[in-house]
Amino acid sequence: MQASKIHFIGIGGIGTSALARYFLEKGWQVSGSDLVNSEIIQSLKERGANVFIGLHKAKNLSENTERVIFSPAVKTHNPEVEKAKKLKIKCESYPEALGDLTKQYYTIAISGTHGKSTTASMIGLILIKAGLDPTVIIGTKLKKFNNSNFHMGKSKYLVIEADEWQASFLNYYPKIIVLTNIEKEHLDYYKNLKHILETYKEYISHLSKDGVLITNKDDENISTITQTTREAIPSSLGFSLKQAEAEKIRKILKVPGEHNVANALAALAVAKVLSIPDKISFQVLSKYKGSWRRFDVSRIKINDKNITLVNDYAHHPTEIKATLKSIREKYPNKKIWCVFQPHQYQRTFYLFDNFIRVFQNACRGEVSSLAPVNKLIITDIYDVAGRENKEIKKQINSQKLVEAISKDPAYTLSETGSLPALYLTKNKIITYLKKNLKGAEVVILMGAGDIYDLNLEFKS
Repeated sequence: MQASKIHFIGIGGIGTSALARYFLEKGWQVSGSDLVNSEIIQSLKERGANVFIGLHKAKNLSENTERVIFSPAVKTHNPEVEKAKKLKIKCESYPEALGDLTKQYYTIAISGTHGKSTTASMIGLILIKAGLDPTVIIGTKLKKFNNSNFHMGKSKYLVIEADEWQASFLNYYPKIIVLTNIEKEHLDYYKNLKHILETYKEYISHLSKDGVLITNKDDENISTITQTTREAIPSSLGFSLKQAEAEKIRKILKVPGEHNVANALAALAVAKVLSIPDKISFQVLSKYKGSWRRFDVSRIKINDKNITLVNDYAHHPTEIKATLKSIREKYPNKKIWCVFQPHQYQRTFYLFDNFIRVFQNACRGEVSSLAPVNKLIITDIYDVAGRENKEIKKQINSQKLVEAISKDPAYTLSETGSLPALYLTKNKIITYLKKNLKGAEVVILMGAGDIYDLNLEFKS
């Protein structure tokens, strides 16, 4: 019997690719398309997917395809989408398709502005260790999943990240919802914080009658929601950095930062709901070493000089603050160089003042009580295909961001007599670092775009 055919448009996306893996595991014949090649796409090809690289074309879609799933960034006038609709092939966005799965499984959905990937990873690993054999779809790659963003399980449990961008999570119907934190983000879609909170309230209403809401009690915006929706919540459980278990986690957790302590507490709360013994949970958390682009540490040599290289996905001011604080606390006596790639013009535009504030504080040493970031390099804004506003792109750029940061009167001149904030195009960063690093520094490559590529150049 011939396998059913499914086609993914934008198959290289971190979420879409995980769903493609799911269908590969289910025995479907998977094809897909994407604008550029990547490690993720190469891995899908190795698993048997047929992937077309370059501009999307109608001919990429086979006429006997049964389903089409497209990335949320793909526009409706996309030629492959138009052909699918013309052929009356079932056509869904990634959130819609994942929403279908949430109705078939006992779904544990992790939501919030920050910490989704780490929390979901921790939960998935705890459930695996406990023998619950979950299927896990996450927005990062784990070494425990063979450097994949997906784990196929055989049980009723499904662990997912439930993203708030464009209210994607309104497609999902979980049995357990975890809220890590909520603040202003994705202002290209949401009008303001009130709009964000109202959307989260609607999402919480998707819990079934026997569902459980797990919340960060330290987050004011989450508290605002739960106070106004308490009667509608079937069952709830909170976690806090002030609870006794937080100190135990601080002692055993290998990934740095209070934000990761909070993520671990959220994972522990889920384990309790599922009656998993604390012994198992703490054992997993003590061995958790992080995931791809989440404080991912390696040692490299540049011109025979030993350098510590950190890759991190932080792209929102709050995440940047937490990451820089963690890196300074982990390396209190090292010189720290931060290379940051802003992610999306609209985020940079709407949170411009927040970015200025967090980087000024970092260079002054106020993000941590220890020492400042010694050098800040900011490269061009990563252009997110299908999500940018042409008018905003005309108004904002990385040079303006660096100029605004450098106007801080509290800045002191560095050893070289220049300001610590510097703008460089991406193709000049490696040369600059090789010329100026003295050895023993910590270099962090930070951002959600393709800044990670520099990691590969360093190691080549």
